[in-house]
Amino acid sequence: MKKLLIIAVFILSGTVAFAQNNKPTLEKKGDVIEATYFHYNGTVAQTGFFTKEGKLQGEWKSYDANGKKIAVGNYENGKKVGKWFFWNTNRLSEVDYSNSKIVNVNHWTNPNPIVSNK
Repeated sequence: MKKLLIIAVFILSGTVAFAQNNKPTLEKKGDVIEATYFHYNGTVAQTGFFTKEGKLQGEWKSYDANGKKIAVGNYENGKKVGKWFFWNTNRLSEVDYSNSKIVNVNHWTNPNPIVSNK
């Protein structure tokens, strides 16, 4: 029984240590803070910037758990602006934002995608 308890504690401590490695990283860069968020497996989930007031700012990128880019877009003072791109297996969506409101949407499909978007 004692061995089983020791093994359980060892496994739990390893799981907790792994989970702690997935905490976001925050780094001050001039007037903004660069943030990197991670998936459960340690790969990057999102990267982007915050203002000192905590508002989203500049380019943000999102990745799936395998590291493939799935979205990219820009924020100005916490609001979505400009062209955002969203990728999935065989479709690219372009969404135009103004003041966080959708202005226009375009979709392109490719039944046999071969180009990586990393």
